[in-house]
Amino acid sequence: MAEAPAGAIRVGREPLAQDEINRILVRLARRGLDVVRLKGGDPFLFGRGGEEALALLEAGIEFEVVPGVSALTAVPAAAGIPVTHRGVSSQITVVNGHGPLDYASLAAAHGTLVVFMGLAQLGALAAGLVEHGRSPETPAAVVASGTLPEQEVVRGPLARIADVAAELESPALVVIGDVVSLADALVRARREIAA
Repeated sequence: MAEAPAGAIRVGREPLAQDEINRILVRLARRGLDVVRLKGGDPFLFGRGGEEALALLEAGIEFEVVPGVSALTAVPAAAGIPVTHRGVSSQITVVNGHGPLDYASLAAAHGTLVVFMGLAQLGALAAGLVEHGRSPETPAAVVASGTLPEQEVVRGPLARIADVAAELESPALVVIGDVVSLADALVRARREIAA
């Protein structure tokens, strides 16, 4: 945003509902302005980019989607957690923490579970997974403000991750699975190389 031209109209997203954002995009584009909808990460992964694209399409407005690097891989990587790793995890299950969630299916899923927007429901998420068969000792991590200078990472067993992450604030990404156990070695190695 700081790099936008001085005369650019800047509209903050926070106080706006999605329908209002869609209307603003259409209204400004119809005025002949070059409109940029800046979103963090991949706009088509829990980012409502599809809804915005459909609104523009229905209004007959040409648009281009330029996806960023998804938080799905970038945030865990910044915390030293590979979401897949040979011999550890060869698949990823991605869910929106606002649910509803099928805990039985999620607990039975092999590999890594990545939960977007799951911090507020983290206690229920962990309890639901454990209740449906996921080991309470499964490694888990929460990465708050991932990739930003204020990034915070906490790790612990699934059964305790909500307690460990109690002081964190959104935005946060939850990573559950054996790949989390690789973080200590990877972060330590990165520090040693940098030193």
